[in-house]
Amino acid sequence: MSTPSFSSFPPSFASFPDLDPGPSRNTLDRTRNESSTDALETREKDRKVKKDKNRRGSKKLKDESRKDKKHKTANHILEPVLPRQHGHTWKEVSIPDDEKIKAEEDRRLAQSDTQDSQWDSRPVFFSDRKGDQLNVTYGGIHAGNIPKYHLVNRGRSILGLDGDWAIYRRGKGIEINIGRRHKQPALTDSSVSKLLAAPPSLRIIGSGDSYKYEEVDGFLRLPSNRGHKAAEDYRSIIKQQDHLDSDSQSSASDDSSGDESGAPILTSHQLSLKTLEQQLAADPSSVETWLSLVRHSLSNIPVTSKNATKARAEITLAILTRARAAHPHNRSSRILFLKYLRAGEEVWHESKTKAEWEEALKLGGIEIWMEWLEWRIRTAASGVDTSVTDATRVLNALGSSESREIDKLRVLWRVAVAFQQAGYHERTTALFQAQAELTFEVPQSLYGLPLESQLESLEEFWESEVPRAGEPGAKGWGDWISCGRPDNSGSPLKSVPQMDVYNQSKDPYVQWYYDESRADRTSRVPARSVDTRSQSDPYATVLLSDIKALLLPLHTEGAKNAFRLIWLSVLGLHIPGLADTLSQGSWDDRWSFTYLGSSSPLDSIFPATAGQRQLIADSRAGTLIGREREFSSAFGPIKEWSHNALGPLEWVGQEKWRMWAAVDLQGVDQDLVRAVFKQLRRGSEDYEWDIFALAFEGALNIKSALKLSRTFLSTARDSLPHWAARARLERLREHVDDARKVYQTVLVTSQHPPTQLFVGQLWWDWAEMEWLNGDQNAALRVIQRSVNIEGTGGMMVLRVKRSLDDMISCAHEQWKDREGWIKLRALVELLTSSSQDVALAIFDSQPSVNESPGCRESMMVASLMLLYNHSIMLRSPTPPAVLRDRLQTAVDTYPDNSLVLGMFLEAEKGHGIWGRVPVEKSITRRIAEVWVAGWEKGRWQSEIERTRSGLAAAAESERTTGSAILWRVILEFEIRVGELQRAKKLLYRAVNECPLAKDLYMLAFGPLRSVFDARELDSFVDIMAERGIRMRKGVDEYMTGGDGDESGSDSESLDGSEDEIEHEARQRRLLMPY
Repeated sequence: MSTPSFSSFPPSFASFPDLDPGPSRNTLDRTRNESSTDALETREKDRKVKKDKNRRGSKKLKDESRKDKKHKTANHILEPVLPRQHGHTWKEVSIPDDEKIKAEEDRRLAQSDTQDSQWDSRPVFFSDRKGDQLNVTYGGIHAGNIPKYHLVNRGRSILGLDGDWAIYRRGKGIEINIGRRHKQPALTDSSVSKLLAAPPSLRIIGSGDSYKYEEVDGFLRLPSNRGHKAAEDYRSIIKQQDHLDSDSQSSASDDSSGDESGAPILTSHQLSLKTLEQQLAADPSSVETWLSLVRHSLSNIPVTSKNATKARAEITLAILTRARAAHPHNRSSRILFLKYLRAGEEVWHESKTKAEWEEALKLGGIEIWMEWLEWRIRTAASGVDTSVTDATRVLNALGSSESREIDKLRVLWRVAVAFQQAGYHERTTALFQAQAELTFEVPQSLYGLPLESQLESLEEFWESEVPRAGEPGAKGWGDWISCGRPDNSGSPLKSVPQMDVYNQSKDPYVQWYYDESRADRTSRVPARSVDTRSQSDPYATVLLSDIKALLLPLHTEGAKNAFRLIWLSVLGLHIPGLADTLSQGSWDDRWSFTYLGSSSPLDSIFPATAGQRQLIADSRAGTLIGREREFSSAFGPIKEWSHNALGPLEWVGQEKWRMWAAVDLQGVDQDLVRAVFKQLRRGSEDYEWDIFALAFEGALNIKSALKLSRTFLSTARDSLPHWAARARLERLREHVDDARKVYQTVLVTSQHPPTQLFVGQLWWDWAEMEWLNGDQNAALRVIQRSVNIEGTGGMMVLRVKRSLDDMISCAHEQWKDREGWIKLRALVELLTSSSQDVALAIFDSQPSVNESPGCRESMMVASLMLLYNHSIMLRSPTPPAVLRDRLQTAVDTYPDNSLVLGMFLEAEKGHGIWGRVPVEKSITRRIAEVWVAGWEKGRWQSEIERTRSGLAAAAESERTTGSAILWRVILEFEIRVGELQRAKKLLYRAVNECPLAKDLYMLAFGPLRSVFDARELDSFVDIMAERGIRMRKGVDEYMTGGDGDESGSDSESLDGSEDEIEHEARQRRLLMPY
């Protein structure tokens, strides 16, 4: 808003300076010249008066202001008014001196500046209620009487704020700063970058005492001067003086000793290195200390500096070479070995790197072999055939022991993912089909024969092209042998749509991208020789010889169950905790989480409004009102926890967040998955496999899941796990009465021993249903029934608690049954005493002898879900610190558990998770942090830089580097924030780290098409062909129907056979009209 440059409106406007020459111009000029000397003297006096006034008190200021008002009134009465007649010069008229008037105004303005706030004493606007009558006489305002207006403080002041605040415009926005600094440095400025990169020049040394005052009984007793002066002794003065003298002498001696020593002052970085060296000298076998020494040594070398990769690699090699020579135990450390070889890849020659790996393989162990296979896949130059050869070597090195079957399955899984990433989806499916036939459909006549004999018969079955495992109408290899080896009467496979040209774009590269991507999504099952698809695409048909070397003889039940779950994971049904179950603490999540590379999970990870900016405030009637903070669901698309910590048909939260939902199954071949569930079922006792099948159907359609459940119960009427799954399906569709009937029929009508399989879980499911339904008395009655105790009152509660303690101490077939009784015991405490601490103590008091880490994590999740349902779902009175502290402990202990993370976010609503986990983060945690950045609506734009730095650290970390899944997320992040040029640079680095990842190459032809020209895309096609990446159709086939690259047409070379006249004519047309 603008204000006038004067303090008030006088009755006339004669005191304002002239804007345009008027009739009194000459008279005013002459008057000014005559009074110029007097004006200078008056201003000098006013300056002295101003200084004197500033030193006076408030009383004198008030008296002076009253005199000013009287003087002002007198001046207004005596001030003459200039009559206005255009074209005449007035004489004998008393003209006021403008300089004196201005000096008087300056003096009054100086007085107003001495008030507490200039905005309180100075009016914002002025009102002139008595108009000038001459305006009516002459029909307008004279040019010399128009008041001047200007913005307060040149438009930098803010209405309602103190005068110290100022506005500075910067681009399209404004900045509000304190003081006269016109521009605040941004985080992206070069000066800020230099300041952050500069080493510390000073070191702050804290005092030895943690507090200034002594702590007494947990409190700091602050000194007080009241009531102690009278009791002071005369000796206290002498003692105090002696104490001061001793302090001054000691400080002087310390200063003199510090000056005399002349020892250099070490920086904090140097002190850290010195401390680590001392620790290594005391314990050279500490792997964590060696890793900390590497991290501290590399902290002074930014990743973006010149030759940083080579320098960091050389430093790492020097330290790790010392570590391996310092203690024999360090040579067998996997993490030290991997960092050593990873750094050596940047410095060594290829032959030396290969020799170091061969030396390491002599140590043996599945982890070393898996990392060697990962290195071979990462550096492969001749396609997936080399990966098959390398995997065969690993399988032969592991031997034929049954204890190695799980390790061999990890190798099989890794090669299958390599096939899938390189575009050979049919070969991946064929590998699991052949392994399923060899594992579950071996003919009786071939039992006990060597593997070579079985493979010869299997190859005969394969070449007959009858339906195989996972295909409609498949009956199995054994049934084919028993039926006399019949020929295939016709292809039972459903027709796969051919690659039609994408007509919505004229760009041939974009057309090829869409057609190739659609074919990769739809063509999963191998074709037969009679199919038309096999004629145009030779890789659509898979021979058994292509995968024979990878087939395994599986005999143990654990290996057979693991194989089925691995196949589900490859088909797109992620099973939380599967990779960690096969190998505790492994890094298989770098490649096993293939479901994160599909379009549906990527859309869920990034917010829908990634490129938009949301306002954080709004204005109503001129008042600034902050918007309400909005959050999406705290349980995101990343689902990872230990195996069976949350079952397939268990959920949490109002949205019933569970293992599989409809959004998780987008892009999954549903017919193929249904066939796998049906054909790999091993009888009515295979309840774990049936529960997974019910969870899959329940995610698609709850009615079809209930129909499938009735089919299972028709052949297994006494199976408690199947009845428990049926009741959970009824609860899932919110039919509480139907679920209650199931529980009453199974648990009350038919009596079962408490230690029988699934009895404890059924009782807990029933009590939990009643509790979450809001009926605490019904939940308590269910718990009484579980231990056969009737009655009411405190004695009954004590008997129930004692009986539940006895149930917990009994031996159970599964640890989940024991966990069910523990949860019932904790629920009793919560219902009867309303004490959350006592309920949590039930979980904490359980012995952890012979329990796996998965069991302990499941117990922690159970306690958190009990407390979460009590405080968040039922909104019962709960101290926030109880749930917060428990969740904080769980997040620190199990950082990869997305279930714990969801409850943590829901409980805190906006509490950050940055920096709350160890340095080495998994793929799950890295991607979860990307999702959390957009969890709160409107904060995505402010979290972009933080997210980018986290992803950059993940790309450099040995834990996650080389992961095609991570690079896919990094590139998708840059694309969605609009940084296409940055994404282009990262794409070259990504294809170098993951040479067989087809999805990464395809981004150049699709989302990044605008930043690539035709020459660069042609080079990408050549690289894909050299590395053996599968392309169903060549890009050249699309060039005949289009005009090529429109954006890069200028860079295309002219055909050598083109007529010179036509070329000159086209050049003239391009130069027109010049």
